[in-house]
Amino acid sequence: MTLKPSSYNPSEIINQVLLNGEFLSLSRTQPALFSKPLDFNLLKHTQVHILAEGIICFEPENVSDKDLVLSCGIHGNETAPIEICDALVKDILLGKIIVKQRLLVIFGNLPAMDIAKRFVIENMNRLFSGEHQNLNEGQSDNAERRRAHQLEQAVKQFYLGRSEDSKSCRYHYDLHTAIRPSKNQKFAVYPFQHDKPWDKQQLQILLACGVNTILLSGSPTTTFSYYSANEFEAHAFTVELGKVQAFGENDMSNFKDVITTLTKMICAQDLALKAYDESDFLIYEVNQVINKHQTDFKLNFTDDVPNFSDFSKGEILATESGKTYFAEYDGEAVVFPNANVEIGQRAVLTVIPTSI
Repeated sequence: MTLKPSSYNPSEIINQVLLNGEFLSLSRTQPALFSKPLDFNLLKHTQVHILAEGIICFEPENVSDKDLVLSCGIHGNETAPIEICDALVKDILLGKIIVKQRLLVIFGNLPAMDIAKRFVIENMNRLFSGEHQNLNEGQSDNAERRRAHQLEQAVKQFYLGRSEDSKSCRYHYDLHTAIRPSKNQKFAVYPFQHDKPWDKQQLQILLACGVNTILLSGSPTTTFSYYSANEFEAHAFTVELGKVQAFGENDMSNFKDVITTLTKMICAQDLALKAYDESDFLIYEVNQVINKHQTDFKLNFTDDVPNFSDFSKGEILATESGKTYFAEYDGEAVVFPNANVEIGQRAVLTVIPTSI
């Protein structure tokens, strides 16, 4: 059933959302339905706020002690997290999951999903913390910049939406998949903490999700997870769940632990976390951030080299006019290598083992 924006009313839209829980599908195919915010009660125990297409908030009747943000689809072709979040939202709307913690779910780049690309014009995960406002010479505003601003405002509204006497612990898991395979299929980037200690309990939660490889970020960035961590002191992570696949081609059994743990968090169930043991983890810190400065930038390894592949000291990692980049340590590994980024953007990170 397609509703015409000129003739629909809020109750019709709500009924359509609740019919099969198809919030994401409606957001992609009929975004105009959500051009104005919608509020409704779900089975008398949860208040639902639809802020815009792809942005939906759930507030349990009883005040909770956690505020959880789940975001996905910041890159439109990273389908496994989109399918995970879509299934969770459907189960909530259909009453199969009862929300016990405040929850904001974000499906980020809807137009990029439709064309099965990372982005339409610009990489949205380089546009947060106000970067969407910074236009270089020759650049113009675009839908991805406007969407990044909209997502920032949604997160701000959510985290600050409690009464002043109601404190909470804030979480944000920005779910992604990587362009290339990884030696460690699932890994998380822990945003720069500005001299605050790394929180071991948060790593225990990631371990419960099946994520044991952690990359400690060494500087501020313009990613979505850093925005939440820096602006709102949220426990935030960019979580990479395997490799990019087409919609419907993900083996969802690979994400059983992720789905189970997130569901328990939403339902305020005991996570039964394993005691922290450093031997359970592979922890890395950033050694080099290699940006692309010339059009002839080239990686010195093939496209099928997995993330976290390591190199010997002195091996060439990349070249461009006037510069050659070498591994500085034995065992230095590469993460997120991509020679096709725009001039000035990061083309590869190198990491080395560390501990916390």
